[in-house]
Amino acid sequence: MSLPENTTVLIVGAGPAGLTAALSLVHYGCHDFVIVDAVGEGLNASRAIAIHCATVEALVSINAADGLLSRAIKGKGIRITSRTLQIFDATFDPLKKHSVHPYALCIPQNVTEFVLGQKLQSLGVQVQRPHRAVGMKQNEKDSRITDVSFEDGQVIRARYIIGADGARSIIRTVAGIGFSDPEGPHLTSNLLAQMVSADVTFEPEPVGPFTLETHLNATVFSGNIFFLAPFGNHFNTELTRYGKPTTKSIFRIGCAIPAKNGEPPHAPPKEYIQNLIDSYGPACISSDPSLNPKPVKVDQLVWSTRFRTHSAIADRTFTRLGAAIFLVGDAAHIHSPAGGQGMNLAIRDAIFLAEAVTKHIQASAEDPDVDDTILQEFAEARHARALEIIGFTKTLMKLASLTYDPYAWWMPFSWASIRDLMLRILGRYDFVQSKVAWGLSGLGRR
Repeated sequence: MSLPENTTVLIVGAGPAGLTAALSLVHYGCHDFVIVDAVGEGLNASRAIAIHCATVEALVSINAADGLLSRAIKGKGIRITSRTLQIFDATFDPLKKHSVHPYALCIPQNVTEFVLGQKLQSLGVQVQRPHRAVGMKQNEKDSRITDVSFEDGQVIRARYIIGADGARSIIRTVAGIGFSDPEGPHLTSNLLAQMVSADVTFEPEPVGPFTLETHLNATVFSGNIFFLAPFGNHFNTELTRYGKPTTKSIFRIGCAIPAKNGEPPHAPPKEYIQNLIDSYGPACISSDPSLNPKPVKVDQLVWSTRFRTHSAIADRTFTRLGAAIFLVGDAAHIHSPAGGQGMNLAIRDAIFLAEAVTKHIQASAEDPDVDDTILQEFAEARHARALEIIGFTKTLMKLASLTYDPYAWWMPFSWASIRDLMLRILGRYDFVQSKVAWGLSGLGRR
């Protein structure tokens, strides 16, 4: 498909950040833009699953939340457990004092992208696929325009470029923007440096409080963390689109892989996933009769992947190479999945960026020599917010990685046992419940 030769705004990447940027541009009155993506179809894998309160509010502000609200499971809280016992249970009820959306939407990322894409199409905008950006250079005739070249030889001239093209962003690379951990080089010895995620069904279907759709569950065990999110059969059509259909409840699991276990397979097979569940998961989904009096086994492996949990942030999220160039989403920052903050930050970044870009376009129409103050202030604020989120997720992962090994011969306690005890005690207090709900919601760091 032929691309236009000129546009005011070019969005590279049509994941949650790119789609939301496009929706936000339309909302704020900017219609002269093009959104492209390198793949022929939307993302068919499923990574992020939670849309928190502040993100829902941001999507509502641009009239882009209705489809997600109607499709998603409204999560009421989070639960932290050992393999057999509950340690901490926090509800989102305290958020009712701050928002009309006191919950986390539980919805797989590919469904989120599908819903946002449908909304964009209803507004008359089509993602141009497949078009892979491969280069950028300043336009020879206009110093405020950048020529973006694509793998098929086509070129688009744009005044604003939004790089939403993922952790391996070509926009970031060509713009010469560094990307690194703000605390220094990543330590590969980190116990929780790699993770596996999968969507599975069980036979027979597990029962118990850990399998309720109303909560997201995290099991801490022996310096590791295991996530469990029950989807019921809400998303079976989308999740099994490229595989065998099922009417059973689908569960999302995620598990850190200790460094001593070596590197996990690229697409971990069913047997590998079963072993992880039996080694680290909650007893209610284990096939080990010594843990689970009603053993269950993985029946269907719908999807699986591996990924690393390291953190990195772009040196800056705004620069000029003729055009004003921005980075959002994974192109701007990555971090561990703890707390489910990554996609949320990406969506909010994109919404606020589109507002700033639209204001700058309007100011430029009145004064062609307008400076970049609006854009720079936006970029600095979002960079600071990303650093805050990275610190927050690192803290969560450090707490999760505590082991039950005694601290020393003279101290027969472990840091993990102290953590669990404190969580059990503090979890009884309303102010702790409120603080946890507030921290995860994003309302304090929009």
